Amino acid sequence: MADPNNWQNHAPGNLALSLGEVSATAVGPAVENAVKAWPEWAGMSLDQRQSCLQKIHADLEKESEALASKIALEVGKPLVEARGEMGAVLAKFGLTFEDAGKVLAETPVTNGPHPAAVRKRSRGPATVVGPFNFPLHLGNGAILPHLLAGNTVLYKPSPFAPIVANHYGEIFQRHLPPGVFQVVQGLGETGRELCLHPAVRSVCFTGSVSVGRSLAIDLAGDFSKDVALELGGKNALFVAKDADLTLAAKAAADGMCLTAGQRCNGTSRVFVLASVAEKFTELLVAALAEYVPGDPTLATTKLGPVISRAAQERHAKLVAEHGAEMIGAMPANLNGHYVLPALVRKMPGESLLEDEQFVPFLEVVTTPSLCDAVVAQLQSPYGLAASIFTKSKTIFDWFADAMLVGNVYANLPTTFSPSTLPFGGLKNSGNHHPGGKGFARFVADEQAVQWTGLDG
Repeated sequence: MADPNNWQNHAPGNLALSLGEVSATAVGPAVENAVKAWPEWAGMSLDQRQSCLQKIHADLEKESEALASKIALEVGKPLVEARGEMGAVLAKFGLTFEDAGKVLAETPVTNGPHPAAVRKRSRGPATVVGPFNFPLHLGNGAILPHLLAGNTVLYKPSPFAPIVANHYGEIFQRHLPPGVFQVVQGLGETGRELCLHPAVRSVCFTGSVSVGRSLAIDLAGDFSKDVALELGGKNALFVAKDADLTLAAKAAADGMCLTAGQRCNGTSRVFVLASVAEKFTELLVAALAEYVPGDPTLATTKLGPVISRAAQERHAKLVAEHGAEMIGAMPANLNGHYVLPALVRKMPGESLLEDEQFVPFLEVVTTPSLCDAVVAQLQSPYGLAASIFTKSKTIFDWFADAMLVGNVYANLPTTFSPSTLPFGGLKNSGNHHPGGKGFARFVADEQAVQWTGLDG
């Protein structure tokens, strides 16, 4: 991807398969189109805009399987997971309609000196920058509320997922006025140009801490522009002495291996009490053995490839440097960026990896107590998700209070983040604009109106 204007991808699960050349979209004309389309779109009622989105939902539902197949092909996500992503895309419509009805509606104020109300004003063009690991779902979660608020949207998908993004965009454009929704293809510089464009009034970026921090610094001078950042995690699963060890082992394996470890809420650490560590680790290895690398376009595959050669090499370097144990064996005749689940066992006090690795690599840390484990995890610069396996409500309540994370669970994988809840992180994981349920509160400007002496 050296050429910023043209590039060509190969399927990460089958490198012999070229996915065709992609050309970057010119940012200036796209933003101009969004600016021109904004007044008409903002002038529609919320009900009118929702009616357009309901038609989009119907077409997405009809073409869901085709979109899931493209996700599996382009980014290597196993088909069963890609179908799950499309289910989340479709479910987001109803959830966003519900949010919009509450958050974007005008609210009368009756206890002031004059008749008054608080209303929400459309903000203008919004840029949504999506990641490769959920090429539709995560972008969709920001796109829908922005459109309902009357904002026009410029969607910059991952350069690894242009085909499925174009298909998604075509469905939207069937039912929206020209310029209201545009897919803007490009590499990092295209996304940056979109975000920094002065006519763009909202930015929603999902990606790395380094890029998110750089954007925040560059946008600081334009302080009226709203910026929502979702920047990853270093998530831990904790195993108490009263845990259901079989359930905990399966959750750790799932959290580590879903989407080949390429989830911001994936499990990269497990802290397990010393009294149950040996049994838990035995069960974990057995659970990981079910994650056999395979063709992501097949419904039977559980572990697809990582997205790129760079990710594959990062995994190999981690394994070599830490003497990690590889689980299973690589099947023959695979021609892609495939890796095996790998784990390294650590004792209390041993140093832990701080950076998000985005590959199926797990540190299993034996700990003398939950307090020691929590203290160790609190040193992480991230604060996205954590889960504890215990039967004690008292322990869970203590754990939730102690952890500096945006999402905390009991007896569930760190990856179990339904769209019925907000989703965002603390510390380096985000900037207090959680996605998921309730994101509509970040897509419009609040205006207080009051009056007196008016006729009618």
